[in-house]
Amino acid sequence: MATFVDHVTLHLRAGNGGNGCVSVKREKFKPLAGPDGGNGGDGGDLVLVADQSTTTLLGYHRSPHRSSENGGPGMGDHRNGGNADIRELLVPIGTVVKDMEGNELLDMDEHGLRLVVAPGGQGGLGNAALSSTKRKAPGFALLGTLGFEGDVYLELKTVADVALVGYPSAGKSSLIAAMSAAKPKIADYPFTTLHPNLGVVDAGETRYTVADVPGLIEGASEGKGLGLEFLRHVERCTALLHVLDCATLEPGRDPLSDLDVILGELGAYPVPEGQKPLLERAQLVALNKIDVPEGRDLANFVRADLEARGYRVFEISTVTHEGLKGLNYALAEVVAAGRVETAAAEAKKPRIVIRPRPIDDGGFTVRVEGGSFGNIYRILGTKPERWIQQTDFTNDEAVGFLADRLAKLGIENELYKAGAISGSTVIIGPGHGVVFDWEPTLTSTAELITAPRGTDARLDEPKRRTSNERRTEYFGRMDAKASARAELIREREAGMWQTGEEEQNEDVRLGATDAADTPDGVTDVPESVDAESTPEAEAEAEADTEAAETVDATTEDK
Repeated sequence: MATFVDHVTLHLRAGNGGNGCVSVKREKFKPLAGPDGGNGGDGGDLVLVADQSTTTLLGYHRSPHRSSENGGPGMGDHRNGGNADIRELLVPIGTVVKDMEGNELLDMDEHGLRLVVAPGGQGGLGNAALSSTKRKAPGFALLGTLGFEGDVYLELKTVADVALVGYPSAGKSSLIAAMSAAKPKIADYPFTTLHPNLGVVDAGETRYTVADVPGLIEGASEGKGLGLEFLRHVERCTALLHVLDCATLEPGRDPLSDLDVILGELGAYPVPEGQKPLLERAQLVALNKIDVPEGRDLANFVRADLEARGYRVFEISTVTHEGLKGLNYALAEVVAAGRVETAAAEAKKPRIVIRPRPIDDGGFTVRVEGGSFGNIYRILGTKPERWIQQTDFTNDEAVGFLADRLAKLGIENELYKAGAISGSTVIIGPGHGVVFDWEPTLTSTAELITAPRGTDARLDEPKRRTSNERRTEYFGRMDAKASARAELIREREAGMWQTGEEEQNEDVRLGATDAADTPDGVTDVPESVDAESTPEAEAEAEADTEAAETVDATTEDK
């Protein structure tokens, strides 16, 4: 089972925003109290936080799916939905965050650095927030927008000052164990180290970090051995320490040839833009295993050649700790000089100010695409796409509100310029988006709209009926009902239509011939007539219908 992971793909889903509420205040003696629907809460964000106590991405390798909660819905009485909690994801210092196209989002190289990698959705407005002087009682609310859903790539690059490089079994793990309190796995076979090990070393007033990376062999840049996969942990190092084995028994190997192979592999590694190539950084050489007699002789033999190349050479033994003190202080000196150089370079760089992008960016584009049934006009932009998510298309008033917003944004003018006509297919958003047949708000044959769509028709009538007017209307309705009832009774008495009882008797007379065919003389004649089928009940129903029609006709005449 893996115990160290330095790259992983995270599948993220941030919380959605809560929907706004449609509500009207109901209070005694206040028939027009107005809307009181609250706003929906915002969805929870997913935030990456650089933490010094975290050393690996193993937890995200085992469970890469992470999500946050949705925002609460709005409620009546001006109660807003609750915002979802922000979920923090801890990552090691030195984690580089990239999108799936390989673009770097942030290098989290400091403790406490935060990155909102998946923002939550925005809560929708309730009808109380949508009310205005022209739209006093909206019958709709805005829906919450969707939270971010996608993948990001995390790559851990160890933050160390000195990197130990060399062949497998050269003694790199033994060296870091002797210089620091690190306890890496040490054994007498190649590729014992399968992941980087870090150790902190104190040299006087200087403290620096040493990284032990897995061994390199010839052809590592082509994928042999462990390849160059772990050299990403060397990118941030100030100095390289070549650990050469002076007691190897493999034929064809010696410290000079090993160094040439390692230099060739390091030169083949591409560093990120803006960083020094690995071979241009400070390099020191440690001739290890001089506690073996043959090793000391070989170290003395190759030392002059290495110094002639310009390297500072140290003969050491990780078993007896011989030469480690001098090596320790030499590395501290190189690290201190590198820190001064880095600080001076950082001071010359222009200060980068990152400002948040406004969420209400009004820019949009209209793109004409060819289709099998004519041109298709696609609208892309932050505002139109967000408005589409916020619209409840089952509510005509909400659809009218969306049309007004799109018209005010200038989309209709751009569609005209692009050649769109009434009935053209318009898509808002990428991919399939929202497809509809475009009908302009104002055309030569269209009715002039003098007020924004979505206004409350109940508020358009300035005059309210008085008590006398309502009383007169009521008595008129009752008189019409009584006259209609009397007319129906006169028609029944004149024999113009049969009652329910007469129709049943007629059915009994017609079916009497079949009585002999039924067992035991059983007939289908009901024993009693239901109360709803009496002549009085039918007359009452007919009278109510005609009275209602009479009142409707009178109202239309007025």
